[in-house]
Amino acid sequence: MQASSGGFHLPSHPDGEGSVQVRLDPDMQIEGAKVFAVYGKGGIGKSTTSSNLSVAFSKLGKRVLQIGCDPKHDSTFTLTKCLVPTVIDILESVNFHAEELRPSDYVYEGYNGVMCVEAGGPPAGTGCGGYVVGQTVKLLKQHHLLEDTDVVVFDVLGDVVCGGFAAPLQHAERALIVTANDFDSIFAMNRIAAAIKAKSKHYKVRLGGVIANRSRNTDEIDRFAEAVGLKRLAHLPDLDIIRRSRLKKSTVFEMEPEPDSGLEEAQQQYLQLAQQLLDGVEPLEARPMADRDIFDFLGFN
Repeated sequence: MQASSGGFHLPSHPDGEGSVQVRLDPDMQIEGAKVFAVYGKGGIGKSTTSSNLSVAFSKLGKRVLQIGCDPKHDSTFTLTKCLVPTVIDILESVNFHAEELRPSDYVYEGYNGVMCVEAGGPPAGTGCGGYVVGQTVKLLKQHHLLEDTDVVVFDVLGDVVCGGFAAPLQHAERALIVTANDFDSIFAMNRIAAAIKAKSKHYKVRLGGVIANRSRNTDEIDRFAEAVGLKRLAHLPDLDIIRRSRLKKSTVFEMEPEPDSGLEEAQQQYLQLAQQLLDGVEPLEARPMADRDIFDFLGFN
């Protein structure tokens, strides 16, 4: 039996326990490409990580598509050197008649051939991010753009794990969590891990691992990861040259070498991570903690 509210029909077989999401249309499944979804606390450096990782994939000879899933639409900023129009903006301009669009209307080529799309977001308080992601993938499939892609990277809004922003998990093979060595980042990582675990009951997505970012040390990340069944895949220290690369609208692969800047080490970290993901990382069965237990575990009163 279906429940309804204001004309919206909830599925009789919900997408996860307690969920009121609509399940993924099988026709919208991304096939052929390796698909990664990057999550983490707001401001932790997901877009910087995603963009540099996309370039690393392209340096390894792969055809890469990065999809920004944030209303700020700045995921691909360092790749394209500008804020590109979003899919929702473009659809709105043609009164949502998608058949009038061409790929060049919403897909932009970035550094080293990385193809860039910004899904955007619905006007505040009026819609769901899941719809935006769904429309973006639908357009890409209609224009056969995914058929020529080896790797798809979803860069997803902050630590919001509601149904809408968990939508990229319906498409991804592996989900990656970007975190720093602090309480707030680890707290967000735990909630994201719980969201991924819920999605894995109905979709192929599995946790791939953790990327430590903007952190001199990783002791708290590693201690928490060991306790809940996660694994750190890479460590990007808090390097000034990474911060400056974004200010210069550049990825780290475009920056000029500087003595003792750590630039070459950062480039190698991204390349090694990309190769590791291409080779295949084992799925992780995380055991997220209850919120109160995290406070106790990390020693906060």
